[in-house]
Amino acid sequence: MFKLIEYSNDLDLTDFYIEATKRGFTNNSSRHMLVDCFSNEERYCVWILYYNDIVVGSVACHTLDIIPNSYRICARTCVFTDKTPYQQLRGLNYTIKQHQNITAQFYIPKCIEWANSDNLYISSHNSSVGTQRLVHNIYCPALYSTGCIDYSVEHEYRGHMQTFWKLNVNVFNKQLNILPRWN
Repeated sequence: MFKLIEYSNDLDLTDFYIEATKRGFTNNSSRHMLVDCFSNEERYCVWILYYNDIVVGSVACHTLDIIPNSYRICARTCVFTDKTPYQQLRGLNYTIKQHQNITAQFYIPKCIEWANSDNLYISSHNSSVGTQRLVHNIYCPALYSTGCIDYSVEHEYRGHMQTFWKLNVNVFNKQLNILPRWN
């Protein structure tokens, strides 16, 4: 069973940080990289994903100072799919375009709920950091083709030239609810 829990200092994420380091997920490899990096933001929240009481992922949402009154969603997105029953991003048409993946089922809805805004952006860049290249070249273009996100702007942000994709919240929610939601 999946649980998405708001980060707190009481959580023991030692094994998660070690596994993230082994997999080259630098942005998820320590509290400093996963949580403390957002301490200068006006608002932020980090969630930890558990599957059968084992930490298998994380995601964050925070204010986005380069676009007024907006939030960056799906920051620090990480899923150890081999530790879940779902193999994320396999089969482009089904898993991404039909929202049959952990990011669409759990992370994006939680970010929408927490931010309580229609001004939400996913950022991507063509870098080898984590899985950013896949997000930039596969995931976001697939969502764009469904109308769930729109290309917005490219901007230097956190050391990289990044593409910002605006989430069409109503379109996303409508599409997400066409198929049964995961438990």
